Amino acid sequence: MLNIHNLSVSFGGTYLFEEVTFRLGAGDRVGLVGKNGAGKSTMLKILSGDIPPDSGVIATEKEVKIGFLRQDIDFVRGRTVLEEAYQAFEEIKRAEAKIEEINEQLTTRTDYESESYSKLIEDLSDHTHHYEILGGYNYVGDTEKILLGLGFKREDFDKLTDTFSGGWRMRIELAKLLLQYNDVLLLDEPTNHLDIESIIWLEQFLRNYPGVVIIVSHDKMFLDNVTNRTIEISLGKIYDFNKPYTQYLTLREEIREKQLATQKNQEKKIEQTEKLIEKFRAKASKASMAQSLIKKLDKIDRIEVDEDDNSVMNISFPVSVTPGRVVVEAENVTKKYGEKTILSNIDLLIERGSKIAFVGQNGQGKSTLIKAIVEEIDYTGNIKLGHNVQLGYFAQNQAEYLDGEITLLETMENAATDTNRSKVRDMLGAFLFRGDDVEKKVKVLSGGERNRLALCKMLLQPINVLVMDEPTNHLDIKSKNVLKAALKKFEGTLLLVSHDRDFLQGMANTVYEFKDRKIREYLGDINFYLEQRNLQNMREVEKKDVVVKEAPKEVKQQVSYEDQKKNKTLQNRLNKIEGQIQSLESDIQKDDRRLETDYEKLMADASFFAAYEKKKKDLEGLMEEWETVQEELESLQ
Repeated sequence: MLNIHNLSVSFGGTYLFEEVTFRLGAGDRVGLVGKNGAGKSTMLKILSGDIPPDSGVIATEKEVKIGFLRQDIDFVRGRTVLEEAYQAFEEIKRAEAKIEEINEQLTTRTDYESESYSKLIEDLSDHTHHYEILGGYNYVGDTEKILLGLGFKREDFDKLTDTFSGGWRMRIELAKLLLQYNDVLLLDEPTNHLDIESIIWLEQFLRNYPGVVIIVSHDKMFLDNVTNRTIEISLGKIYDFNKPYTQYLTLREEIREKQLATQKNQEKKIEQTEKLIEKFRAKASKASMAQSLIKKLDKIDRIEVDEDDNSVMNISFPVSVTPGRVVVEAENVTKKYGEKTILSNIDLLIERGSKIAFVGQNGQGKSTLIKAIVEEIDYTGNIKLGHNVQLGYFAQNQAEYLDGEITLLETMENAATDTNRSKVRDMLGAFLFRGDDVEKKVKVLSGGERNRLALCKMLLQPINVLVMDEPTNHLDIKSKNVLKAALKKFEGTLLLVSHDRDFLQGMANTVYEFKDRKIREYLGDINFYLEQRNLQNMREVEKKDVVVKEAPKEVKQQVSYEDQKKNKTLQNRLNKIEGQIQSLESDIQKDDRRLETDYEKLMADASFFAAYEKKKKDLEGLMEEWETVQEELESLQ
């Protein structure tokens, strides 16, 4: 369908990619991957015809229809969801209008026997047949099916698009694209604003898509489930393999290791040949042999090892000042949007140093509670921040708050204080914005680069509590890993909303599940939470039709706020006792090993024996205390 030959694009004299060649055929589902700023979105814009390449040729078969889901979209105000979705059917709508026009004439005219009236009937038949061929009798049903698949409800269909967030409007644009039956689909970060249910539906749709699909995404599971081919853009070149993303990574690493081994052997042979040349040059009788070896050396095709772009952000989140023991205390928090209740009488106590994950389906109130905590929305109830709390908030659409018309440097300088203004260039460099990059306007940055800039800007303010709502949107996989490492080292308090299990792994010591306008606390990491819910992965958490096998439940009373605080205190005490037990058991094991090797000498040492017996007695006491606290905790729960 598409033949790309010697394609080159440069900005400011630097090539994004140079003379790349590949072919795309029906059934190809390609994951287009690479670092933020490598040129992925630019490649999609060239394939769609939005921008021309500097050089090279894109050859397509006749009448190939290309659909492109862009990261930035514009909507006409005043249309309903259905009216906007119907924009996908321009030809059908024209045919429909023509049929209505003819029918209007047929009902108002009375010259039934005239030639022109007969001509109208023939035209109606022709247009109706054309309408049927175009799928005119199916488009309404198809539209509703795809909108429902992407998470809309029937009551949403007649609402104005103006009332929906950018993420939901992106879903409408995706629906239009899927309804057009294009031969080639270009999708730029299609999962960023979808919940798990919609992602699974989209995966199934794309797996059965007969044409070409090219996807830019940093969601490894989505790429593995949909794609059968991976093209990576790295340092101006492409690497193309008929494998999904994870298999591609393994294969590319194996190829690189073989290249390194072969290169090493070749370099060894070249070194030996060069030594022989130097040796023979010194003897007149061997001069011809030296020349022969030189010619042989010149003809060797030097093995090159694929370059790997390992540049990553250098990021850390320093704690400004130590806050009080309680950093956030919420009582009876309720939030309604019109008649719809999102959160109902929520109580929450967050202590200093906690690492907390908010999980659950989209629309269950995770971001709503975050916005209430940072005072971005109104609510009923009470939320109190603790002493010396300094919040750093990263919103789900944080990059949208950046001014596209100013430069990166101006963005940072405008947000800086007198104490850190001199450091903004160094900070930008740590986030991979170096040299002339800082003079670029924000509007030319890719989605991932904007997220990096937003993270960098956030660090200009003093922080001891980090509140992050889907911070990995648009970030490439290496940047995700760097951000995760930085958050794990952060010594303050962390509140994190995410549906990415890989990212959440090892990040949280408490999980709150949002469901049915309530929250439920799980005192453990994300794996503990999934075990308690008998689930395999985060996708099952967010499916709407999850069936969890559980023992029959007794009817439980709503846990009071005081009981919640007591529960937290008991859990902390239990954790402390468990740590003391572990330490004592380790000491006793060491003493036991010493007794095995030097029993008589140690038993004669009264101080050793007394200390040894005391440790065992203390251990018994701690075990009894542990049982008491555990029973009290179970009675509360």
